[in-house]
Amino acid sequence: MNCKNCHTELQKQDDYCKNCGGKVIRNRLTLKNLFEHLSETFFNYDNKLLRTIKLLFIKPEEVIGTYISGVRKRYVNPVSFFGLSLSISGISLFIIKRFYLQYFDLVAWFSSLKLFSNEYSQEALAAYSTSDSMEYSSLIFSAIVPIFGLLSWIIFYDKKYNLTEHVVIYLYSMSLISIVTVIVGQLILLLIPTYYIPFILITYPIMLLYHCFLLKRLFKLSFSELALKTFLFLTLFSICYLGLGILSFIIALITGTYDLEAFKPQ
Repeated sequence: MNCKNCHTELQKQDDYCKNCGGKVIRNRLTLKNLFEHLSETFFNYDNKLLRTIKLLFIKPEEVIGTYISGVRKRYVNPVSFFGLSLSISGISLFIIKRFYLQYFDLVAWFSSLKLFSNEYSQEALAAYSTSDSMEYSSLIFSAIVPIFGLLSWIIFYDKKYNLTEHVVIYLYSMSLISIVTVIVGQLILLLIPTYYIPFILITYPIMLLYHCFLLKRLFKLSFSELALKTFLFLTLFSICYLGLGILSFIIALITGTYDLEAFKPQ
């Protein structure tokens, strides 16, 4: 008998392959053993996924620091974790578009606020498409990770982490935030759907606080260092955001999406 994964010859008493470590499967696939495998993979308290999520909450430096230092088997690797978060987000978006789209109308929600009651704000909101923003959400989310990694690399240049290692930090952190946000968001949509948009807006300061917690532990920062680094990060991110906004506006003018005549005083 040979291992089905690497084809190494096995002994009759072997339960695991001595070459690749794969479990030896002798029984045919049934609903019972399929359910047992899924339970062992996703719901076992001591499995990699739950251990990774748990420690990212309480000791993020343990997961990220050990992975960067060379430990590869103890936790879910950052790329797989990021892929899982994208998959869960994709399922969530499908459910929202299918059953809860009326509760995700950002235009209507912002239009109801006095801050956006003027004519120009209403016109800008009218040009915004909730559906289009959802279509590109995964692409935007994927682009944010390397941008955050680059800004972090610039700000923490004295901590001897290279650019790739900074990207790993945000692959873990943004994936965790995405997974938790999706799960809690689906519960809110199920129980109190009218609170979904306020919940989404609240996640942004929570995301900032979590990253402060993570970076403080990972780089052993004092509170004054953390405050300075956070200020620098927000400043650089604001500059990048403004630059991307200007670039998008120029592209919209070139492509005819916007017309300068519409911005002239009446």
